[in-house]
Amino acid sequence: MEPYEHGMLDVGDGNQVYWETVGNPVGKPAVFLHGGPGAPSKGARKSMDPEKFRIVIFHQRGCGQSTPHAGSPAADMGVNTTDHLIADMERLREHLGIEKWLVYGGSWGTTLAVAYAQRHPERVSEMILIAVTMSSERELDWLYKGVSRFFPEAWARYSAYAGDPEDVVRAYAGLMESPDREVREKAAIAWSEWEDTVLSFESYGTPNLFMDKASDDMIAFVRICAHYYANHGFVDDLLGNAGKLAGIPAALIHGRRDMSCPADTAYALARAWPDAELTLVDDSGHKGSPAFREAIGAAVRRFSP
Repeated sequence: MEPYEHGMLDVGDGNQVYWETVGNPVGKPAVFLHGGPGAPSKGARKSMDPEKFRIVIFHQRGCGQSTPHAGSPAADMGVNTTDHLIADMERLREHLGIEKWLVYGGSWGTTLAVAYAQRHPERVSEMILIAVTMSSERELDWLYKGVSRFFPEAWARYSAYAGDPEDVVRAYAGLMESPDREVREKAAIAWSEWEDTVLSFESYGTPNLFMDKASDDMIAFVRICAHYYANHGFVDDLLGNAGKLAGIPAALIHGRRDMSCPADTAYALARAWPDAELTLVDDSGHKGSPAFREAIGAAVRRFSP
């Protein structure tokens, strides 16, 4: 599925956001929000029906083909927050002449999707949320500290590289701002090794593609991720504000074995959002499984025109 249209959108603050559309030009509009934050993927091409949907894909600020690239220390992270990304989505929607779209998000993309829908519910027709996280302080404390109870030796290495600080995520965010590329590279590898360790119990999927690569994309991913999570995703209490999503039909698909994003958040969101239907997939972790992919397919078919 090659894009039939693509471009760079000037979103202000010196940023240009890469976007593309694939699938059916007159199909039902759907926007794909990638994870990370800072990790564009081609997941939408595998999940959405190209015959029925006009699929909009964009690379969030600082990553992928968007510029300036966060792999460079010159990129200003002060203009890269969730509010900026929500505004970018609105500019892109208006640029493409779309009134309403289905919002599809995975992992961090679910945080951005819910934050966007709470701000602009009138622009959302339905939502499909995969591997749900609201980037709350509780969730982030689990991912970057609490889950260390299962991986104490890996945690010790991860924490030690940052100097065993009280706030390890904020310490990594500081390391990723170093003008010394070697410091940024080593910090990015240490961060990625920890994230891969957390997912190492999973039966399906592969380790993080950034692993063992000190590339600009890897550095950008970790820099953006640490920047966002040191600030709790730049979001308020999304779960507490779930009432703002009333009237938006949604499918939530989550792996019961997800060690990075435990299922209790998806469960709590579904309970607070009567229009949302949660599917917990017993054999799946964060990276999915055949049954997980089938659950996504069922959600896509449910919302197909």
